[in-house]
Amino acid sequence: GGGGGGGGGGDRDRPQPPSPPSSSEFSMRLDRYNLLVEFAHKHLDFHSPELESVLRMNGMVRGRDFDVVPLPNDGTGDGGDGGGAAQCRRPFCIISFPMDAAGKKFRFDVDDDAEEEGDETGKGGEDDMAIDSEGAPAKTPSRRPPPPPPTVAEIFSRCALVKSVAELWGAGTTLDACAASVRSLSSDPTGRRTVRRCSRPARSWKMTVHTLGSTYSREEQNGMRLKFAFLDLPGQVQMKDFSDEYILIRETELTELGTPRYPRHGTKKELLSENDSRPPLGVYFGRLLGGVRNWRVGMDQYSLKKRPYLGPTSMDNELSHIMTNLGMVTKGSFCFDPFAGTGSILLTCALRGAYCFGTDIDIRVLRGRGRDENVASNFKTYGLPRPELVRSDNAIYHRHYRTNHQRPLFDAIVTDPPYGIRAGARKSGSRLNEPRPVADEHRHDHIAQTKPYAVSDVMADLLDVAARTLVTGGRLVYIIPSMRDFDVTTDLPRHSCLRLVHVCYQPLQLELGRRMVTMEKISDYDPSRRHLYLSESWENGPQSAEKCANIRDRLIEAARNKPGYDEKKAEFRREKRRETRRAKKRAKREASVSSSADADADAEASALDAKEGSNSE
Repeated sequence: GGGGGGGGGGDRDRPQPPSPPSSSEFSMRLDRYNLLVEFAHKHLDFHSPELESVLRMNGMVRGRDFDVVPLPNDGTGDGGDGGGAAQCRRPFCIISFPMDAAGKKFRFDVDDDAEEEGDETGKGGEDDMAIDSEGAPAKTPSRRPPPPPPTVAEIFSRCALVKSVAELWGAGTTLDACAASVRSLSSDPTGRRTVRRCSRPARSWKMTVHTLGSTYSREEQNGMRLKFAFLDLPGQVQMKDFSDEYILIRETELTELGTPRYPRHGTKKELLSENDSRPPLGVYFGRLLGGVRNWRVGMDQYSLKKRPYLGPTSMDNELSHIMTNLGMVTKGSFCFDPFAGTGSILLTCALRGAYCFGTDIDIRVLRGRGRDENVASNFKTYGLPRPELVRSDNAIYHRHYRTNHQRPLFDAIVTDPPYGIRAGARKSGSRLNEPRPVADEHRHDHIAQTKPYAVSDVMADLLDVAARTLVTGGRLVYIIPSMRDFDVTTDLPRHSCLRLVHVCYQPLQLELGRRMVTMEKISDYDPSRRHLYLSESWENGPQSAEKCANIRDRLIEAARNKPGYDEKKAEFRREKRRETRRAKKRAKREASVSSSADADADAEASALDAKEGSNSE
C-alpha cells in the first residue's frame, strides 16, 4: 500500500511550492537489462561510490560493463543547479547492463522460459557425457564446473545503503508514460523475454504501490494498478508467500530527512490541492528482486549497542560497512587497521570473511577492561575468529616491522585515524630532552612513553604506510575531518604511489564535517624515497596541513565568533551555578530527613529497651 501520511506545520510554516517541474522526455533502452536501485535516504554522498565499488568487486566497471541512466526529470526540482546535484538528493538510481551480461557477470533469480519448454541445453548430467565409437561413455577427465555467477540480489544486497533493487520494466515522468514504457517492453522481442520469465501460471504475485510518504486511498491505488492490467499476469494473486512482488513507485521531492517536501495532506489530514497538483519526479514499474522490500533490516544485529566492549571513538556500524565496501574487502582479504582501538572496523572486515590485523599505540585499549570486555569478546559475540593485535606505533612502522625485500602484505587498509576531537593522537617519544634509559631487566614488558602526534603527520604517515604495504590495486579507506574552508583538490594528503578514487562527505555540524577518502595503490613503493614522499604529502605545505589540524580549537573559535556567544556562555554558567545550588539543597534536605529518621529510630529503640527492662524486673 501507500506510505504513511505526510505531516507538516501550518500554512504559515510550510514552504510555498515553486512551479512544477517540467515533464522532460524520458526513454529507456529496451535492448538492455535495466535495474532500479532504491537507496536509504541518508549519507547521500556515499550512494554512488559504494555501489560502484561493490560492482567493481564483482568485475563490473562503469562505462565498460554497465551505465548509469539519468532519472526522469533529472536536474529539476529543488536539488540544485544541475543534474548531478539533483540526482544525488534522489534516493533512486537506474543501472543499465547489456543483455549478454546475464550468465557472465550475474544470473537471473528466475530461469529463462527455455527450461520450462524442455530445453536442457547446458545443464550437464549424463546426456552431456562424451560417447566413444562403441557407444560407451568415454573416459574423459572429470572437471568440476565453475560456480555460477551470483544473482543480482546477492550482488546488490551487500551495499549498506541499498534498500531494494527492482527489475525495471518501465519508467516515465507520469503514470501514463510509465505504463506506455512497460507496454513497449512487453511488445519488444528482447524485452518480451524479461516479461515472460515471470509470466507463468505457477508463479503467484502481488503488486505494491510505493508513494514515498504520501497517503493515497485504496481506490486511488487500485486506479494506479489498473494502468498495468494489460500485462495479464497468469499466476494467482497472493498477499503472503508470493513468488513475485511487482512495485509501482511514484517518486516525489524529499527533504534532507527523507520526508515529503510538499506533503499531500496537512496536519488535520486535509488534502492540500496546491501540493497534490504537482506532477511526480518519476514513476517506475518493475519486479522486486531478493524477495524483500528492505534489505537493511538485518543491519541492526551488528549495532554497537549489542557489543560488550566499546570506546568513545568506536566507528558506527553502518559507516564501517560502507568503508569495507569502498575498500573492496572480500572473503580471504588481508585487512589492516593501524588505529584499531576497540576493533569496530576490524569486526566488520571479519564479517566480510577477511583476515584481520590491527595495531594501536595504547596497550590498554587493546587489552580491554577485563576477560569479557575486550576486542576478542566483540568478535566472539558474532562467532568470528579473533584478530591479530599488536601494540605498535604507526609513526615508526618501518622500525617495528621488517620491510626490506618484503612483498606487500595487505589487500585493504581500512581505518579511522585519531584527529583530536574526541581523542588526541599520540606517538612514541618523550617530552624530555634526555629521557631516562630503560633497564635491561624491564625491557620485556616496558610500555614506551608517548607524546602528542600532529594530525597532519598522522595522515602523511598513514599514506606512506599504505603505499609501502598495500598490494598493487589494494585500497586505503580513511576518514579525515574538515571545516567549511576545506578544498578537496588541494587540501587532501597525497602520495605518488596512490591515486584518489572517491571522496564522500558527511556533515556533522554547520561548521564541521568529515570526509571518507578512498585511494588505490597504482605503483611500487621505493623505500629510499620515503623522505621525499613525506615532503610531498601536502600540496600547499603547512597551509594544507593546517586544514585538518587543531579542529577542536577551530570549532571553539568558530563558536566564539557567532553572534550572542558571550550572552549564551554567561547564561550557561548561571544555569550551572543554579543547578549546583539546587543539588546542594537537595543533598542537605535528604541529610536532614535521614538524620531525623535516625533520631526517631534511636528514640524508639531506647523506649523498647526501657520497656523490656521493666518487664524483666
